[in-house]
Order: sequence, then structure tokens, then C-alpha cells
Amino acid sequence: MILNEELKAVQRGEQGEAMQKVLNTLIMYGEAFGAERMVKITGTMGHAVIGTGSLTWKPVFDLMEKLIDGGALPRQSFTTDPRGIEDHVPISFASKAMFKLIFSNQKRMEKQWKRMGIKDDNAYTCTSYMDEVGNIPQRGDILGWAESSAVSYANSVLGARCNRNSGILELMSNILGYVPEFGLLTDEGRKADWIIEVKCKELPEPQLLGSAIGFKCIEDVPYIRGLDSYLGTELTQRVKDYLKDMGAASASNGSVGLYHVENITPEARDLGEKLIKENARTFVIDDAEIARVKASYPVAWTSEGEPQMAFAGCPHFSLAQLCDWTDRLDEGLKRNSHEKVTIPVIFCAAPDVRSRFEKDCPEKAARLKEIGVTVSGLCPLSYTSNPLTDKTRIITCSNKLRYYSKARFYSEKELVEIVTGGDING
Repeated sequence: MILNEELKAVQRGEQGEAMQKVLNTLIMYGEAFGAERMVKITGTMGHAVIGTGSLTWKPVFDLMEKLIDGGALPRQSFTTDPRGIEDHVPISFASKAMFKLIFSNQKRMEKQWKRMGIKDDNAYTCTSYMDEVGNIPQRGDILGWAESSAVSYANSVLGARCNRNSGILELMSNILGYVPEFGLLTDEGRKADWIIEVKCKELPEPQLLGSAIGFKCIEDVPYIRGLDSYLGTELTQRVKDYLKDMGAASASNGSVGLYHVENITPEARDLGEKLIKENARTFVIDDAEIARVKASYPVAWTSEGEPQMAFAGCPHFSLAQLCDWTDRLDEGLKRNSHEKVTIPVIFCAAPDVRSRFEKDCPEKAARLKEIGVTVSGLCPLSYTSNPLTDKTRIITCSNKLRYYSKARFYSEKELVEIVTGGDING
């Protein structure tokens, strides 16, 4: 590994033993993937994938303590993934007690993050790139992130450069201020292995399209054609929200860390077909393929019966999505002659997005409370880590939540009908 003078000094131990170990760990990581040098992180803010103080992660927090004590601290402020639970979310007494045990390291972790320089107490979200949160990488920025949906969004929609790292390697990268150069940090590594042609009668649901792409591409880079015919060519908030959800699904059903969308995403707009490798394979996604993917999803509920809870906002909703979903539920309730949702509904969004929603859209925020919807900053994946809540018959329109839990997937339209008392078979 070629090191510059700054890193050579770290390797000699001039910044302490902890920093020396951090560097040597990242050298081993880079060499495993053929990296020849380290490159400097250039984003203005980092991100940490560890947002819940899990009981089983005690070794992680012990390591963080050693890093802090050794003076090995992140070079920049950072955001982190969402907390596992919030007090105002509907939950039984027994489940609440179980969560206290499961997340018994939460206070310890949050104190550590403060000592390491976290942005603020609201910086817990998987969508740190929302305007309200402010952790928005610029095109060409080098990052050391690990959160799969954030990596996908930063690489694809923003044009930053980041590999899919692990949580510990992410932490060490942000402490050192460097990452090994390989994979999606290189021009060659960002070229497309697949041409995905979208040929559906209407815009496919992003979660299902992303799932289909992830199943086919696994960890490869896709170049997606045809979406501009539905979405246009401008990166409006609607388009960014669509790509956010599509990318999260392709990162969970596969390991897609970067996708290019013809005429829409920045590199595709500038480079076009130059991004496609000569031996790239082609895969067509039509209505039949979307239906096949949806039908392949298993029902993993541990008991039969009607749904008991619904989650939407995984990854976290944007402000525009909170407003749009409020209108959808309102219309569904009027259509189905109900005053409130029929089961508890949780909308998940970054704390700063939730605050902005309450401030700028007070009528919609009040309407959600009136019809029985909770807006929370929690991580729905962490919510299902509780063996008691895991038995709850949860429904969702998030492929990521479906993939990592026993939640049952429904399309956005179906979910609205179910929670507003409609009949999806009618």
C-alpha cells in the first residue's frame, strides 16, 4: 500500500497507538480488495450506521471506548442511523420492557457519539441527505459510509463515491480521514455490468423495480433505461424520492451500491453509454417480471390473521412523502367511509424532517394524529428485532423492511386500502 507522508507518520505511531491500529486495519481491508493507495475523504460530514445500542453489540462499544480514550476521533462531524424505538410509538408494556433490555447500551452509545462529535441529538436517520438534515455529499466527494441505502443514494443520485463498507470500517475510515481506493471509488468500478430496460405499461412501484434489479444484478452496477419516459429528466423531489426507494430495494435484495439512470442521474447525463462495459448483459423488466417478483415474496408471519400494524418510510420519508401519504390516507378514509385508520400506522422520517413537517405543514400533521397515524424517527428494522414485536402481523410497502423482518409486503396502493378499511380484492 502506497502511503503519503501524513499516513506514514500515523503508521510510525506519531499520532498514538490507537490511530496506528486504525490505519493498519484499513490497510488490510484495502489490500484484500487490491487497493494500491489510500484516498482522502472529502465529504463535509460523515455517517455512522450504528444508531441503536444493542445489547449484543457490547464489543463494538468497548472498541469505541478504546478509540476515544486513545484519542482516535472522527475528523468531521457526522450523522448516524436511526434509534430503535421512541416512547410515543404504540407498544405493549411487555414489549417496552423487552426493548429496554435489547437496547440497554443506547445511553452508553449516545454518550460515545457525543464525545466523538455527532452533529446533534436529531442526527439519527438513514436519510441524512435530506435537506432538513443537511448531510448532503457533493458530486465527486469521497465517502466512507456503510448504510446501504445511503451509499446507494450518494453514489447514484448525488454522484459521490463510496464503497459499501462495514460499520466498524466506516468508523475507522472517518477517524483516519482516508479510505482505500478500489471498487466504486474508481472510474472503472463505476461502469455498468448490466443494461436494465424498463418496459412497463406504467411507472412500476420503486420498491418492486429495485427488488427486481437487485435480484438480477446482485452486486453489479446497472445502467437503467426507460425510467425517463415516466419520470422525465429532471431530478425533482418526486424523482429523488422514487430513486431513494428503488435504490434501497436493490441494495437489500442484492448488494447494488451504484446504479445509473439514463438521462436522469448525474453521471448518466454526462457520460451516457460510455458508462456501459463492452460485455454488459441486458435484462428486460416488464409488468410480468414485476408481478413475478412480488409473487415470490414469502409470508413469514408466525400466526394467521388480519394485519395488526403497518409501517411506511423505510428508508425514512422525505417531507414531500409525508405530505403525499397524508393525502393518500385522507382520500382512502373518505373513499371507504372510515374516520380513522383500522390498525396502528407508523410513518418513519428523520427527526429534523418530522419537525419541519409539524412546522410547515401543521394541518397535515394534525390530520395524521387525528386519524391515528404516528410519525416517528425510529428504525422499523430495529423495531422488529424484539421477539415480542416480531410476532406482530406487520404489513409494509418497504422491500427493505420486508427483506430483513417478517413484515408482509403490499404495494403502496394496497397498503392504503388495507389501513383505511378498503378491500384490495374488490
